[in-house]
Amino acid sequence: MPQSQTQSKARLLTPALLGWISGLALQLQQSELWPAAHYGLLIAAALALFLVLNRLHQQPARLLFIFVATALLAHASTGLRALHFQQQALDPALEGQDVRVTGRISAMPQFGENSTRFRYTVESATQEGQTVQIPPQLYLSWYGSWRNEDGALLEPTQVAPALQAGERWQFTVRLRAPHGARNPHGFDFELWLWEQGLQATGYVRTGRRDPQPRLIEQSGKHPVEWARQQVRDAIQQRAPVVSGSPTEEAQARAMGIVAALVTGDQQAITRSDWDVFRATGVAHLMSISGLHITLFAWLAALLLRALWRTSPRLCLAFPAQHAGLLGGLLLAASYALFSGWGVPAQRTVLMLATVTLLRLSARRWPWPQLWLLAAAVVLAADPWALLQAGFWLSFVAVGVLFAGAGRETPEAPRTLRQHLWGLLREQWLITLALAPLTLLLFGQVSLVSLLANVLAIPWVTLLVTPLSLLGLLWAPLWDAAAQTVQWLGWALGGLASLPLATFSVAQAPLWAGVAGVLGGLLLVLRLPWAMRFAGLPLLLPVLLWQAPRPAPGQFDLLAVDIGQGNAVLVRTAGHALLYDAGPRYANDSDAGQRVLVPLLRALDVRLDRLVLSHRDSDHTGGGVAVLSAQPDADLLSSLEDAHELQTLRRSRRCMAGQVWDWDGVHFEVLHPPAGDYGRARRSNALSCVLRISNGLQTALLAGDIEKAQEARLVQEGAALRADWLLVPHHGSKTSSTAAFLDAVAPHTALVQAGYRNRFGHPAAEVTARYEERGVQVLNSAQCGAARWGSEQPRQTRCQREMQARYWQHRPQATH
Repeated sequence: MPQSQTQSKARLLTPALLGWISGLALQLQQSELWPAAHYGLLIAAALALFLVLNRLHQQPARLLFIFVATALLAHASTGLRALHFQQQALDPALEGQDVRVTGRISAMPQFGENSTRFRYTVESATQEGQTVQIPPQLYLSWYGSWRNEDGALLEPTQVAPALQAGERWQFTVRLRAPHGARNPHGFDFELWLWEQGLQATGYVRTGRRDPQPRLIEQSGKHPVEWARQQVRDAIQQRAPVVSGSPTEEAQARAMGIVAALVTGDQQAITRSDWDVFRATGVAHLMSISGLHITLFAWLAALLLRALWRTSPRLCLAFPAQHAGLLGGLLLAASYALFSGWGVPAQRTVLMLATVTLLRLSARRWPWPQLWLLAAAVVLAADPWALLQAGFWLSFVAVGVLFAGAGRETPEAPRTLRQHLWGLLREQWLITLALAPLTLLLFGQVSLVSLLANVLAIPWVTLLVTPLSLLGLLWAPLWDAAAQTVQWLGWALGGLASLPLATFSVAQAPLWAGVAGVLGGLLLVLRLPWAMRFAGLPLLLPVLLWQAPRPAPGQFDLLAVDIGQGNAVLVRTAGHALLYDAGPRYANDSDAGQRVLVPLLRALDVRLDRLVLSHRDSDHTGGGVAVLSAQPDADLLSSLEDAHELQTLRRSRRCMAGQVWDWDGVHFEVLHPPAGDYGRARRSNALSCVLRISNGLQTALLAGDIEKAQEARLVQEGAALRADWLLVPHHGSKTSSTAAFLDAVAPHTALVQAGYRNRFGHPAAEVTARYEERGVQVLNSAQCGAARWGSEQPRQTRCQREMQARYWQHRPQATH
């Protein structure tokens, strides 16, 4: 082929790769999938453009046609894949029904304090003796305690046995469609399930009247998962039993980190340790993430290359550069396989394999083209990775490494000092480039990250991880690895305790984040300094972004999607209040830690007051986490003096008649009267009812008051009229009487209740009373997080509608 033709085709590669990525990105914005015929038309149009391309001679037209053609092809192929997967969805008629299933535990089970979670591959499914079709992969829980996913009480159940990967079991299960919380800046659990190939979740029925689970056999399948579990259990057995000793606790926590590094199981890493890792910017080293595997492969390649160069015979037989690349890839792939072969690990290994094969080829590609090709290959295998933080962190980190390696010359001296300086420089460039991206994704960046990573990366990669892996051959090395983890933990703990260890801002919109990432890349690329300094202004939007606040005299509400419970954020121009803190899901998990604290950080909200309406755990479950993260917030509640939260923050009692004003907005407590304390038999009867008004619009947060409390408020002529109502007691039959609704006369009422909750909230008769009065009733299970503002009192915006995507669950309202 003539050289001119080769160069012409090479020029088409970059627009083709950009077109492929752009087509994928556009398809991922669809709220609904199109019919298959529409995607077929896109493929036909792409093929037509490819045919026309050969007849074009003008280069700009050829570049445009190849971009559009590959974009259409990527868009259509991803849409067809999504349609095929969507056809495996759970039949809505089977939700909440008992189904008898036979199949295999296909991944290492995760043992929590109150439950065991595991992936389950279905072989057959029946209902009342009839075969039914259900998704081939399930995500099941076996509860051994008193709570389900919504924090609701369950009947006594059989304690889950020590399940093993590969075992064949027969269960009676109750399934439901993938459903997760939908909150601003929140984790998209439904996307995670979609990407994992899971179309239903559920739990094993083990009540007295249920057919008991039956172990059929150890199938011998999934041997890697079985081996991972044996190793994890062996590591955890070496951890001391914690009996209150700080030394034993530290040893147990360190052994949990060793288990996570070897097998990828992060269950044993405590919340406090995760806080330290995030504050110091080393969380990627403690989880088998894309960035972790990328750095592992990079350092392994450097080490193998250096060792290879010590032997002239080896260098003559095979170049050291190639040996390092291949060795790094193989070690990274082996590590990723044994650590669970999760989706992030798969796409990272695929990206590294693409880069390695191209580097080993005779041609030397420009690093931007190589970078784009690696991204395109990964996204072809997993299009939905484009929406995952791990993809972007590893993708940008690899780009920085490419850019830095692009200027290497074979003649460059390689003294130890220069190697160390090169490693330090690479880490500095990665830290700088990832800082704006980290702010965009998480709203927080570690200011001690460079120092922490300079210490932690070689320590973990060259000492902790090798000792942990060598423990597979000789178990006492796990104790040595745990000791090195403790030493590292002391150093990281000291860095995390520094006053300015982290920098937090409100999470910026996408345009500001993109500008910040481009600015970070300009600063680290080997460009003239004038061009590098041009990146500084691009960093300002993401660094200085402030979340919009209500104008003086106005207020807004954000009813957070936290399942079965209450949590409403109230903001004025300069103040913020949180009404209730959501449920406790399990002893080691609550709405504060999982939802509210990350949300408040993302919105850059500093609470002035936390109001806990009453003591029930679906209202106070996240209180500890919220109060710990918001040290300046005072506490107003009806909690008894002996309640555990009183030791963390002394509470003032909420009593009818309490008032305060913030920024032109009036707050008033309507209930309970002071005389009810000590007399009320039910905690619901002491619910703090809060009225918020600017004189024109009013919101009423009613807690869990019931008929008697509603009747008294109506009888006493309390100022109940409101535009927006938080439905009392989640829509229970015990509340929302006709007289109360007539007194409030809201335009909109919101039920905060869990999807398919076992209480049946909201009750059909209660919903009917609202609808008879022309009230717009919203349910957080269908709405997700709900936003309402006094400036637009007739509009409540639902998170599920504002950011609808085709993989998200569309639950139907039930009556």
